[in-house]
Amino acid sequence: MKISNIYIVLFALFSLNAMAQQDPSFIFYRYNMNFVNPAYAGAEKKTEFGANVRSQWSGVNGAPETQSFLVGTYLGRSVGLGLSIINDKTFIETQTSVALDFSYQVQWDRYTNIYFGLKASGNSYNANTDGLITFDIQSDPSLMNIDGGITPNLGAGIYFQNRRLSLSISLPKILKPKRLEQDGGSARLGRNRLHMYLMGAYDIEINENLILKPSSMIRYVESAPLSIDLTIALRFNEIFELGAAYRLDEGFAGFLLFNLADSLDIGYAYEASINSTLASSNNGTHELFLKLNL
Repeated sequence: MKISNIYIVLFALFSLNAMAQQDPSFIFYRYNMNFVNPAYAGAEKKTEFGANVRSQWSGVNGAPETQSFLVGTYLGRSVGLGLSIINDKTFIETQTSVALDFSYQVQWDRYTNIYFGLKASGNSYNANTDGLITFDIQSDPSLMNIDGGITPNLGAGIYFQNRRLSLSISLPKILKPKRLEQDGGSARLGRNRLHMYLMGAYDIEINENLILKPSSMIRYVESAPLSIDLTIALRFNEIFELGAAYRLDEGFAGFLLFNLADSLDIGYAYEASINSTLASSNNGTHELFLKLNL
């Protein structure tokens, strides 16, 4: 690829990330809901440890990389607690978020529960504005390297669950701290955009060995196009799960999830862009998922 084409691709990738959602997304969103909805903490009535590693646009220098860890537990008396840590690096931006979750269960009927959750978090954000030169993006004269220190935030969510159906709606970050923002071909100091997440899932029992698991995640990001994930998975004998996902106008993915010893889930997903320019410039997106149930 010619040098000029490399810069075109890098600019396209940077612009795509800057104009889309500012927080990371996951292919395995159904299994790590704590990251976006505090109401999910303790909803499975057990202690869960999870880890997720996502490498987006593999092969592109500085492309988004996310490492995350979560733990959720049910304390009894309708109370659940959770902890999540997300480290996200995107080109010239780096941020780390640590959040504590609290959930409270209200029993609707014998098989249905509604969980209400609150999230309290601290976020460290910085941006190396010198790196804008790489993407041929001009910066505001008053814009220096951004080191926002640690800024507090609050979030809230509701999670509905019965034997087959689950619904989730959440605002994990209500406050809007300062961060880098792109405006055309220049960068300036802006604000974090509000993110709202809506998830729905339904399990269809085909027979005693097969379960069909359709689900969808809708992400609303302020001043950005709506992001919609459509996912379908088939679970065999509670041993492994095979699935596919489509992110509207963005890409498609396939994934495998294995259950070992009834307490450990290990998953791998591969995502490819449907944009021909982006698809030809990188080796796709890889995601690893691990969850331990106690």
